Amino acid sequence: GPQDIVQQNRELYGRRRDVLVESFGRAGWDIPPPRASMFAWAPLPPALAHLGSLEFSKQLLTEAGVAVAPGVGYGEDGEGFVRIALVENEQRLRQAARNIRKYLQSMGVNTPSANAGA
Repeated sequence: GPQDIVQQNRELYGRRRDVLVESFGRAGWDIPPPRASMFAWAPLPPALAHLGSLEFSKQLLTEAGVAVAPGVGYGEDGEGFVRIALVENEQRLRQAARNIRKYLQSMGVNTPSANAGA
């Protein structure tokens, strides 16, 4: 059948991936760009890795209003990571990054915006 939708979806998820990686990076959370997926596997921010993926996920939900899946739910090798689905539009991804920046700052994590005046 027609493959137009396949290319459109690749472009859509590619844009969302780029927005996620760039905006979360500016918020202080470096996430490696996924190569071909609608999910990003993100290592926990180093300063918060001691929380583990389940507690970190709970805190993101309650404190930042951002839902991610704890990596430990996918097996013991998933510990230390969360899975982020690229199902929201670019504006919502940017809002999530702003919320995450505030959360990270509240946890004492130095973020790029916190260091801007230094």
